[in-house]
Amino acid sequence: MYDPSHLRTFLAVAQTLSFTQAARRLGLRQSTVSQHVRRLEGATGRQLFSRDTHSVQLTEDGEAMLGFARRILEVHEQATAFFTGTRLRGRLRFGASEDFVLTRLPEILEGFRHDHPEVDLELTVELSGTLHEQLAAGKLDLVLAKRRTEDPRGELVWHDRLVWIGAERLRLDPDRPVPLIVYPPPGITRERALDALQRQGREWRIACTSGSLNALIAAARAGLGVMAHSRGFVPPGLVRVPDRFGLPELGQVDFVLIHGHRRPAAAQGPADALATAILAAGDRLHRR
Repeated sequence: MYDPSHLRTFLAVAQTLSFTQAARRLGLRQSTVSQHVRRLEGATGRQLFSRDTHSVQLTEDGEAMLGFARRILEVHEQATAFFTGTRLRGRLRFGASEDFVLTRLPEILEGFRHDHPEVDLELTVELSGTLHEQLAAGKLDLVLAKRRTEDPRGELVWHDRLVWIGAERLRLDPDRPVPLIVYPPPGITRERALDALQRQGREWRIACTSGSLNALIAAARAGLGVMAHSRGFVPPGLVRVPDRFGLPELGQVDFVLIHGHRRPAAAQGPADALATAILAAGDRLHRR
């Protein structure tokens, strides 16, 4: 009843909220993406997206389809692997940015390990900037991280917006420098926060620096300052800083998967399989 290719297209649109971005991810024409969605909506008899010339949003039925689509595709891939007799083997060096420490990425990795027990998965958690450097040096095979604005590389998992977050009780004095909680260089959110404040002409000071997301969250919960963070990953106990404090806009951010050009041949199959699993379940990473 539900064509796997249509389900993959649906997931791509649901995660990027863009028919254009979904087409780029899948290597299809935009008209083909629209056709797949229409056929899936025809098969379900329900509207899965509400869309106009400016935005694409999931309907309530579209939200329900997310879980069904993931499970159908997972079983489809398991059946294909079983009957073709293919078993992945090898070593896969996977890097994920600190942003995913408190998300459901461990569940995705657990499912991958269950489906591919003969793959030796090595996980590195680091700042996005550091992961890009390690990938370029041939130390990683696959990376899930933020992408710099000027960097066109990577397979888009989803768009998000960077926002200012802090403790709910936090108050900012407009006559004093903004207290910042930041990653050390080469943190991408650090760069964006400092650039935005400098463009605004707002003074700032570093209140806390750490390469650990948990440490930054603890500092923010203690009311030491504000931090730039993905809107989809706002940790419990922290809230968006109200507009009345006049902090500058931080803009959009892309989370992407990037394959290493210098990876060993044996890592190609495992890297492709993990990338497929992450793309299929990408919306779970920022849905609690």
